[in-house]
Amino acid sequence: MHEPHDGHDANDPLAPEAPHGEGGAHGEAPRPLGIGTSPTGHPGVDHRLRRLADADQLPVESHPEVYEDVHRGLRETLDALDRPAPGPVPGPANGS
Repeated sequence: MHEPHDGHDANDPLAPEAPHGEGGAHGEAPRPLGIGTSPTGHPGVDHRLRRLADADQLPVESHPEVYEDVHRGLRETLDALDRPAPGPVPGPANGS
């Protein structure tokens, strides 16, 4: 006999976990993704990338706060690249 199918395949490793961190198949708690990052050499960017690891330790509903913080920090870093570097303001050329 054919069993009804609810659209969820408990054997699918890519299937989403239960909503709101209630656990996956067989009552397991959600597991960290464990996706690593490589250092970029830019301290501000590397700090933000390490901050992403914080999401693995938080319930799913707290992830947006981490992602928004990282996005904000990366945006600030990019915006800083568009600003002129602080330094002496060029004056009139000598001999004027």
